[in-house]
Amino acid sequence: MGYLFRKMPTAYLPDEDQGVLMIQAMLPANSTLEQTEAVMKQVKAYFDEHEKDAVLSIMTVSGSNFAGRGQNAGMAFVRLKDWKLRDRPELKVTAVAGRAMGAFSQIRNALVFAFAPPAVVELGMAKGFDFQLLDRGGLGHDRLMAARNQLLGMAMQNPVLTKVRPNGLEDVPEYRVDVDWDKAGALGLPITAIHSTISAAFGSAYVNDFIQGGRVKRVYVQADAPYRMLPGDLDKLYVRNAAGKMVPYSAFASGHWTSGSPKLERFNGFPSLNIQGEAAPGRSSGEAMAAMQGSVKNLPQGVGYDWTGVSYQERQASSQTTLLYAFSILVIFLCLAALYESWPIPIAILLTLPLGAIGGVIGTHLIRHLPNDVYFQIGLLTTLGLTTKNAILIVQFAKARVEQGRDLVEATLEGAKLRLRPILMTSMAFGFGVLPLTFANGAGAGAQKAIGTAVLGGVVTSTFLVTIFAPLFYVVIQKTLGKGHVQPAALNIEPNPSGN
Repeated sequence: MGYLFRKMPTAYLPDEDQGVLMIQAMLPANSTLEQTEAVMKQVKAYFDEHEKDAVLSIMTVSGSNFAGRGQNAGMAFVRLKDWKLRDRPELKVTAVAGRAMGAFSQIRNALVFAFAPPAVVELGMAKGFDFQLLDRGGLGHDRLMAARNQLLGMAMQNPVLTKVRPNGLEDVPEYRVDVDWDKAGALGLPITAIHSTISAAFGSAYVNDFIQGGRVKRVYVQADAPYRMLPGDLDKLYVRNAAGKMVPYSAFASGHWTSGSPKLERFNGFPSLNIQGEAAPGRSSGEAMAAMQGSVKNLPQGVGYDWTGVSYQERQASSQTTLLYAFSILVIFLCLAALYESWPIPIAILLTLPLGAIGGVIGTHLIRHLPNDVYFQIGLLTTLGLTTKNAILIVQFAKARVEQGRDLVEATLEGAKLRLRPILMTSMAFGFGVLPLTFANGAGAGAQKAIGTAVLGGVVTSTFLVTIFAPLFYVVIQKTLGKGHVQPAALNIEPNPSGN
């Protein structure tokens, strides 16, 4: 059981078909909004023409996506038909997303990704992993971007990973205004006046209110469109100095073209770049996270990483698994010790725990190829309780017969025979109770299958293996550790009539 348990791939939550598919599109920097809209029309046309059996409707958005706002960004929300109308495997959300990715890879002027949302939407915008590439060594934005591109290249060649994509806006050309602060000071120009003037002209600024029709409305000022289109329009701006005179921008400022990120990205105080992706078919998110960690080792020194969203929760859950199982076993041991007022008997019962848990591991890992996630851990804890119950039924009867003076082996065998029917009755009732979870379909089927498979597999092995091995463990432990703890039966001494 220990070997199979360690071989199980890890995950946090099972994949769920929530009836929704998300699309994210990213065009080259400085692409126009019309170009983005053309790409989104291609996306909509694909679902309307090729996925009629699965898709109910689609809504596209141009100028914004999950990474940020920009004319080169787009996204779409695809609503699938009801689960009862998508009863074939090729109509499930994972299959639809896979076919869409194959079609979108033919779009040459954009990167388009199709992915399902996570099982818990509050933990991010996509299933899989949520990775943060950090500049811990102060390398600068250019070297961090180079490290990101190197990491994406390695991820594309890794068979464990798929749909690995940067969740951010690409660097865009920028016009940098350089202010000569010595000249500005000599001309009597306040710093706030310089900033507010260019901000109001090229952006906008709130200046006042006015009342119209009984409603208070705000007044915003901004330079007219023809006067804020080119870098040379800066020379048309004037700033009022401390003496009340107007000073042209060209007298104290100059500019040049450069490139940079359109938004400031930070994570835990470090410059960061967000990368999202999924595990390849047949792989788990834990394996995908391990592959990303291995790739980071090949990046330049000073580049680190961290996890966020659903990946952070997965790391937290996996680090607590050992403590959770150990604490559960300790509680079972202490309760049994208090129940029997003995130390050897709880040890005999605890030896049966792997016999029940191995069924959950075999059913989840070898039969249904599911990962070790939160629901599997819940099912395994339930299995531990069921296994303990089956062992107690046998040990309790055998212990009572031994205290009445019966032979240890004879009493244990009798207990195993007489308690077989109660064990079968309770185990079958529990097993049939979780059977609908094991073969669930529709909404929430991923979580139901995960917990149902673990519990049902544990029920099977805890019923058959524990019934055979619990008597053996009890006899062995009592003969090795229980000497002196078994009280002999009371002797009935009859008086002799003759007085002897």
